[in-house]
Amino acid sequence: MKKKYNYKFHLFILLLPLIGYSKNMEFKVFQFNIWQEGTVITGGFNAIVEEIIRTDADLVALSEVRNYKNTDFGKRLVKALAIHGKKFYSGKSYDTGIISRYPIESYSELYPCKGDHGSITKAVVNIYNKKIAFYSAHLDYLNCSYYLVRGYSGTTWEELPAPITDKAELLKDSRVSKRDDAIRVFIEDAKKELKNGNSVIIGGDFNEPSHRDWTKETKNSYDHNGVVIEWECTKLLEEAGFSDCYRVKYPDPVKNPGFTFPSYNPDIKISKLTWAPKADERERIDFIFFYDDGKLSLEDVIIVGPDSTILKSHLYIEKKDIFSKPSGVWPTDHKGLLSVFKFKNSKK
Repeated sequence: MKKKYNYKFHLFILLLPLIGYSKNMEFKVFQFNIWQEGTVITGGFNAIVEEIIRTDADLVALSEVRNYKNTDFGKRLVKALAIHGKKFYSGKSYDTGIISRYPIESYSELYPCKGDHGSITKAVVNIYNKKIAFYSAHLDYLNCSYYLVRGYSGTTWEELPAPITDKAELLKDSRVSKRDDAIRVFIEDAKKELKNGNSVIIGGDFNEPSHRDWTKETKNSYDHNGVVIEWECTKLLEEAGFSDCYRVKYPDPVKNPGFTFPSYNPDIKISKLTWAPKADERERIDFIFFYDDGKLSLEDVIIVGPDSTILKSHLYIEKKDIFSKPSGVWPTDHKGLLSVFKFKNSKK
């Protein structure tokens, strides 16, 4: 007797690879200032490798890539991860870098570093046959104007006679750094990628706070000294249609300040971690932004690193935010940020 053709079963078999494909259309982005390639901390390089593995990151935006001794840090990191059975791709760049679990179609220095005054590296990555323009930013650390508000120079970090709270003066000083120029270069390039149908994500150490954190609700906290100010880099990004991952999930800076700097590190003296020893210099200066083009869904975001920071030269445990704590050595004076994305046309 001839068996009846079970078309439903065969259809299921044909679609099975696609079903698995859609369930796995999730990826993780890790923003990571690695503090001079982990050289400041004993065992720092291995700790960088361990944190990338522990967070299960797919795309990593690196700050403070130095290529010491004429090496290629990206290649060195990829090789170290391969020893642990983790395949990554990278390219050579300075100051900022990118590694990816997915093939990199192009890799370039969008905003090259000149005299250690900031950079942006760009990679176009193919994830699940969908292209993402991924950028790593490390903006100029000088003219770090939020220190002026706290009574310290943002260039020499010497204590000032008094805090500077005039907004016009603060923004004028900040613009000397050209952090805003770097962000404008990114936005113009991102527009081209969006026009080509690609998604856009940027992660980085901006060395500048968010305008979402210096509001009337926080003006008398964290040594803001009454200042309410629209810091320009995050404002420019928001006006261009980009969303700050941490503030999407945690919109209230009072309930969730999200500080990323300075991070406490048990392997370094506090005096070497603080830049304004008498002030509350805690700040959120490390970010992941994405353009909500209708293709990406932000699933989750968490601070990566110790739950302890530095407050007026003392260790302070942060209790408002959630942290993904390191399993061993923490290699840096920053905290990292991990965002989980999913393509919207995939199944939960």
